[in-house]
Amino acid sequence: MDIKGPDQIFDMESLKKFQIKKKPLKWLLLVVVALIVAFSTFYRIEPEQVGIILRFGKYTRTTDPGLNIKMPFIESVTKVRVQRQLKEEFGFRTEEPGIRTRYSQINFEGESSMLSGDLNVAMVEWIVQYRIADPYKYLFKVRSLTDTFRDMNEAVMRTVVGDRTITEVLTVGREEIETTVQVQLQELCDLYDTGITIDQLVLQDVNPPDLVKPSWDEVNQAQQQKDRLINEADAEYNQVIPRAEGEAKQTILQAEGYAADRVNSARGEAARFRELYEEYRRAPQVTRQRMYLETMQKILPKMGGKLYLDKDAKGVMPLLPMESLQGIAGAAGRREGQ
Repeated sequence: MDIKGPDQIFDMESLKKFQIKKKPLKWLLLVVVALIVAFSTFYRIEPEQVGIILRFGKYTRTTDPGLNIKMPFIESVTKVRVQRQLKEEFGFRTEEPGIRTRYSQINFEGESSMLSGDLNVAMVEWIVQYRIADPYKYLFKVRSLTDTFRDMNEAVMRTVVGDRTITEVLTVGREEIETTVQVQLQELCDLYDTGITIDQLVLQDVNPPDLVKPSWDEVNQAQQQKDRLINEADAEYNQVIPRAEGEAKQTILQAEGYAADRVNSARGEAARFRELYEEYRRAPQVTRQRMYLETMQKILPKMGGKLYLDKDAKGVMPLLPMESLQGIAGAAGRREGQ
C-alpha cells in the first residue's frame, strides 16, 4: 500500500478540476463549429434573385429562390438580382430621388457633349433601364461589365447622333433616336454576351451648349412664329377656299338649272306652237276665234271697269256714271302701260 504525499494529492485534485472545466469548452467549440458549418451550408435566395454557385472559383450551377444547400467551405454563392430593373445615367447623376429630385452638381459634359452630322454640338443626357437576363454571362463573360456597358452606350449614342442634323437631335428626331439607339445597343450587348436586356432608353434632356443657347432660343421662337403664321394661313385658306368653291358650284348649278328651265320652256312653247299651228291649218276660223277669246280673257281682267255698247245704239241713258267708268278705265290703262 502506497502512501501518497501532500504534493501528489494536490496534483490529482488539480487534474480533476481541469478536466471538469475542459468539458464545457469542448461543447462550446463543437457548437461554434456546427454553426459555422450550418451557415456555410444553408443559404436563402430572395424572390427577385438567383444564386450562382462556384466550386473552387468555377461555375457549377444556378439555384432558384428559396432555401438552398451548398457544400461548405469549397462552394460559394453569388446572388444576382434578375427581376430588378437597373439603370445607368449619362450626362448627369441623381443623388437623391423623390418629389424634389436632387442632382449632382458635378459637370459631366464629357459624356453629354456630342457632334451632330452637320458639325454642331449638342448636349445629350439620357437614361438606360435594363435587366439581367443571363446571370452567368453577366458575371463571367465580360470583365468590368459596368464600365464596358457605359462605353457601349456612349459609342452607340454618338454614332446615331453623328448621323443626324442638330435640328433632328433637338426637336423632331428624338423618338427615332431613342428607338435606334435601343435596338443597336441590344445588338451590341448580345454580340458581347453581356447577359443584359435593354428595357427602355429615354433621352432625358437635349440642349445646345450654354454659349449658343440664347441664339438657339431665338431661332426656335422664330421657327415657332413661322409655324404659327403658316397654320393660321392654312386655317384661313381652309375656311375661304371651300366656301368659295361651294358658292361657285352653287352658282354653276343655278345657272345650269336656269338654262335647263329656259330650254325646256322654249321647247314646250315650240311644241305648243307647232300643235297650235297644226290646229290652225286644219280650221283657221275656229282657231282664230279661240285665240281671240283666249287673248281677251287675259286682257279684259286688267282693264278695270268696262262699258259695253251696242254699235247700233243711238244714245246712252243719262244716269249712267260715265265719268267714274272713264276714270277707272284710265287708271287701268296707266297700270297696263307701266
